[in-house]
Amino acid sequence: MPLQSFRGPLPPLTSEQTALRDELRRHVEKLAGEIGERNVFKPANLKAAADYIQASFTSAGHEVARQSFKASSEVCDNLEVEIAGTTNPNEIIVIGAHYDSLLGTVGADDNASGVAGLLALARLWTSRQSERTLRFVAFVNEEPPFFQEPGMGSLVYAKRCRERGEKIVAMLSLESLGFYTIAKGSQKYPPPLSLFYPSRGDFIGFVGRTRDVSLVRRCVRTFRQNAQFPSEGGALPGWLPGIGWSDHWAFWQAGYPALMVTDTAPFRNPFYHTAGDTQDTLDYDRLARVVAGLDKLIEDLADR
Repeated sequence: MPLQSFRGPLPPLTSEQTALRDELRRHVEKLAGEIGERNVFKPANLKAAADYIQASFTSAGHEVARQSFKASSEVCDNLEVEIAGTTNPNEIIVIGAHYDSLLGTVGADDNASGVAGLLALARLWTSRQSERTLRFVAFVNEEPPFFQEPGMGSLVYAKRCRERGEKIVAMLSLESLGFYTIAKGSQKYPPPLSLFYPSRGDFIGFVGRTRDVSLVRRCVRTFRQNAQFPSEGGALPGWLPGIGWSDHWAFWQAGYPALMVTDTAPFRNPFYHTAGDTQDTLDYDRLARVVAGLDKLIEDLADR
């Protein structure tokens, strides 16, 4: 990967990052704290989460389009905000995060943290424009029993994009962004990746397939140029455990370049897919630093 990952003490948060931290915390507290478990088995909660996301997009000044479909006899919704590009509007960047949680969990890290980042990034882009079109999309039904199945929200969305002949040049899946630890040995990997990557779970990861190496390298480079925060990247075989475990997988199926931005979830977070994945386990200071860096990354991708 290009450049070097940031190392050493983190600098103090800027005033903008402090405000961003508080915004991210509010979103996570709403989704994982007040609403709680949200999936088709808790349809009222799933609808409440979708309504909250739409209201957040709208209050930031965006128009929201809903893509509705049925899964397990429930109406489910993907929610999309589009900012049309100026000079290359047919080239599309998708930033997405799933808002459902696994059965029996409130999903603070997985994936209220990703949705919080999505909402904050969309707000930051309220009065901005870019050469390429930007889409901020909240996906439903990423978790089992819909994961990599026809009812997976991002798969429904990506298939529609392909049917319409849309040119998606990059997709970023924001998947579990909020859990960090500096404890030695806290970071695990599928073999043999532990030979190449750090043993402390204090970084954000950029993960894609080998064929998307140029996208992964560009994202890592831009993030490292603009964020004083540890980062790691990998363009790896898609069959390795964890490499395709989010909504970017759906875009691969439709033939689009896509990667996952993640704290690596089960390879770090002991509360992954348990009732312990609660809002008090997240590091909002670090989450704010990551989202601020992602804003610069999206700016780079959106302007050719």
